[in-house]
Amino acid sequence: MKVVTAAEMRQIDQDTIEGIGIPGIVLMETAGSAIVRAIKQHYPACKRIGILAGKGNNGGDGIVIARQLAHAGRDVHLFLLSSPESFTGEAYINLQIAKNLQLRIAEIHTDTALGVEKDDFLNHIASCELLVDAILGTGLRGEVRDPIATIINAINNLPIPILSVDLPSGLDADTGNPLGTCVQADRTVTIGLPKRGLLVHPGAERTGKLEIADIGFPEQVIDAQDIKVNWTTASQAEQWVPPRPSASHKGTYGRVFIVAGSTGMTGAAALASEAALRAGAGLVTLAIPKHLNPILEGLLPEVMTLPLPETNTGSLAASATSTILEFVERTKSVLAIGPGLSQNPETVTLVHQLIRENQEQKLSLRMVIDADGLNALAQSREALSFLNEDAILTPHPGEMARLTNTPISKLETDRISTAQQFANEHGVTLVFKGAPTVTGTPNGDVWINATGNPGMSTGGMGDLLTGIIAGLMAQGTSTEKAAALGVYLHGLAGDIASQRLGAHGLIASDVLKTVPEAISSMIQ
Repeated sequence: MKVVTAAEMRQIDQDTIEGIGIPGIVLMETAGSAIVRAIKQHYPACKRIGILAGKGNNGGDGIVIARQLAHAGRDVHLFLLSSPESFTGEAYINLQIAKNLQLRIAEIHTDTALGVEKDDFLNHIASCELLVDAILGTGLRGEVRDPIATIINAINNLPIPILSVDLPSGLDADTGNPLGTCVQADRTVTIGLPKRGLLVHPGAERTGKLEIADIGFPEQVIDAQDIKVNWTTASQAEQWVPPRPSASHKGTYGRVFIVAGSTGMTGAAALASEAALRAGAGLVTLAIPKHLNPILEGLLPEVMTLPLPETNTGSLAASATSTILEFVERTKSVLAIGPGLSQNPETVTLVHQLIRENQEQKLSLRMVIDADGLNALAQSREALSFLNEDAILTPHPGEMARLTNTPISKLETDRISTAQQFANEHGVTLVFKGAPTVTGTPNGDVWINATGNPGMSTGGMGDLLTGIIAGLMAQGTSTEKAAALGVYLHGLAGDIASQRLGAHGLIASDVLKTVPEAISSMIQ
């Protein structure tokens, strides 16, 4: 599903009205009807409903909602937060209709503050069972000022559910940052397409449960915008799951070769290897320091191991480079590098050599690089330049900060642009892990993930993701789809495990076990 900026949404709306000929009043009525359906579905017992309407199109939607709810028998109280004279266009038309129908309308506005009206207003809304926030929309510029700021703070402090129309009032539609103050919604019904700010934090927290109201924007109008940002929803991810034909064998589903592990970090290697198998890869081989071979052979009965020369600290030695490349090229394996490798200087050299020789020898290896593989890249801008469009990097914020020499706080300010710009600049696919995980591709496309939960904030989860993505690539899934699908599947497995065990104390092994179930749920 496409994800839009405020400017893109305005253009879609304008092109639909002016280019296609669907009147704005029709779109507003359709939007109001969609939100009324959501209210009836999610708040069937709420009879006394307060509608807070600003002067823009968002407020016009709110007036339509008030009229339709009143017609449905609800006890509706419509509060205008701007003077009636300031309403224009379709919002003004709907306000006149509401007046002609003699809806219960109260004007709550002054030039600077609520003044004497404040107590009466608060008493009225405090008696409501549901509040509909239709105050401010995507056209907001600058911080929210009084009296609106006071009103928003007041309703946030009431123990009453709030449903926001399109987006919580006061939220920046593009960044997800509150503009001074912002409504804390229990549910948001956004119109047409999701806005970026609803899907990234802190906006996602202010949004509550998100619902998309399709009001009939034509596909050709949306396509004309060439929107690069997407939301990986269930319906999209299901289309990418690699097939599992009955007439097949282990060779059908490809091979993964994982370069991982060091003294004290065997778990990372084991988790990544098992995850590749759980994601559907036919064969997995794990390259490890030779002293770890007895441990991992006993721990991983389904995984083949390749013991290799090691350093004096128990990590892989640089002399293993030629053996690894020969094996991967001969077996046509996907190469995953990084889980638990260590940052021993010789092991860092190994990573650099694998990446450089892949390009210089024109091996065209498909790679997933994570953890200490990324830390090795951060030490060499030259090695980073040797990567190509078949490489996937999966940094968490700390690793991303080292790769870009940029503070985490700055990277997190706009996760979408961070992933998009890095992927485009370096010609790789970047999985920027976090809440939410954002995948950027070399051609500028971005995928925002829709799955996952706080229980997954524990060690080993990233190792699982590395293995899952590599396993999907081994089955022939394209680099971009393997990254976005792998992130979605990883989060879905985490959601299944969390539903059963709870978020507290969830560990990577719990999620590993639910990966096949997550895949199965997507193809039924």
